[in-house]
Parts: sequence; structure tokens; C-alpha cells
Amino acid sequence: MLMVLATMGSVAVSPFPVTVPTLLATAIGTGLCSASANTLNQVQEVPFDAQMARTRNRPLVRRAVSALHATSFGITSGIAGTAVLWTMVNPTTALLGAGNIVLYAGVYTWMKRQSVWNTWVGAVVGGIPTLMGWTATGGHLIPTNVHFFPPWEVVTTLDIANVDNILSPFCLFMLLYTWQFPHFNALSYVVRGSYAQAGYRMLSILDIRKNARVAVRYAFFMIPLCSVLMPLSGLTTWTFALTSLIPNGIFAGATYQWWRHDCVVYLNRGQGQIYEHEGLSYQRQSEESA
Repeated sequence: MLMVLATMGSVAVSPFPVTVPTLLATAIGTGLCSASANTLNQVQEVPFDAQMARTRNRPLVRRAVSALHATSFGITSGIAGTAVLWTMVNPTTALLGAGNIVLYAGVYTWMKRQSVWNTWVGAVVGGIPTLMGWTATGGHLIPTNVHFFPPWEVVTTLDIANVDNILSPFCLFMLLYTWQFPHFNALSYVVRGSYAQAGYRMLSILDIRKNARVAVRYAFFMIPLCSVLMPLSGLTTWTFALTSLIPNGIFAGATYQWWRHDCVVYLNRGQGQIYEHEGLSYQRQSEESA
């Protein structure tokens, strides 16, 4: 659902005109591609989901659905979603959808047990739907236009071609990419015990301080992204630059407070003691030895 909302949000922000059939095809195609990626991911993770309290009731783990049926559904929905996007939207959007299936169900799923960099790959997966919405309306991934909209420029009539500049798709992608780190790092911190039981390599397990520090870094980057780059691209007005400061400031401040709390806990008790206290049996290994 989040993938479809991200795509539709990008369609809404885009200044290009879009027809109802294209809008519906984009939503349906994105939904099918997302269903495919999630299904194929869960098929591969049954043994690990069975070890985590929050996932052991999933249909595949309970054998309510067989792996064969799930795999068939995943492949079929992936082909169908790509076909819908290719025939009813455009090939660029279809290729982005198909590529995201491979990136999530293939690269990201494999990396979760190999390296903490899986989170960065997962953030790319989350950012791609915004590009799908942008290209679905006719925007270019790599525009040649370099026109920007500084605050001193008075725009009476918006030239749509000028919004199709190099900053627009970058800002849309970075908005979702950046937001995911404070969101996911905080979530993974809460359920780090489950991740540890399943043997996933997450920063919230391997390095609590760095996990929070990464979240803070990206939370603060949301401020210049929304208050400088997005209005400069023409996707929003400079009024948005001011109004977005309030929620982004609250967001960044809360993340900073979380980081300070984690560091205090880490320094006072030591990371190894934290693991012992929480009953985590995960054996910490450095990335260099992986």
C-alpha cells in the first residue's frame, strides 16, 4: 500500500497532465509489482520468519498457503504488473517496476543476512515508486533542462517544461529514500530482538549508536531537501519551504533525542551488556569478518 501511495503522491505533485486510465493503470501496475516483490520475499524467508514472534503467523509460515502457490502468485503478479505498466503507461515506468521486484526480492532479501548495507538497498526500493509516478506522467528520469526556481523569481505562468529539470526526479526519490532511515532504524531498534533471533544483520543489533546516528543524519537532511531543493526544482512553492520546517524540525528533534538516549544507554551499560540483558543470543560479528 505504501508503494502505491508513494507512486500516486508523485503523480499528484507532477505538473504534467495525466488521464484517468493512465492514473488507474499506474496504481494497478504498481500494486501488482509490489505484491510480487513482497510475496517472493516471504517465500524465501519462511525459515527466518518462523523464528520471529511478529512474523511467525504469516500464511506461508503457518502453511496456510503453499510455497508453490505463493511463488506462482508472485511470478504471475510481477508479469501482470509489468505488462500493465508497459502497455497502458510507458516502458520506462514498467522497467522501473520490474527492476524494483528484482532489487527487493533478489538483492535486498539476500543482503539482509549478509550486510547492514541491506538497509540502504531497501531505501532505494522505497524511493523508486516516486520515480515511477514521475515517469508515468511523462517526466524524464534524466532531464536535460537545468532551469531552477529561486525565491526571487516571480512566476506568473508556470512553464511545465521547466519543471522537468534535473532536480525534480532527484527530489522525489530522495524524499522517500531519506525518510526511510529514521523510520526503519527506529522500527528495527524496537524489534531488534526478533531480528537477532532470525540472524539478520541490522545496525540496531550490531551497532546501536550508529543505528541512531544514521537516523539523525537523514532526519536532518529532510530539512534542506524540503526547504531548499524541492521549491528550487519547481515541484512546490517557497511557501512550502517555510511550512515544512515545522514538521521536519519536530521530526529531526525527536530523532536527535532518541540518538542521545541510545548513546547514554550504550555508554553506561555497554553494548554487550544490553544484548545480555535483553536475552539476545545473537553473536556480534564485524562487517570486515563477514
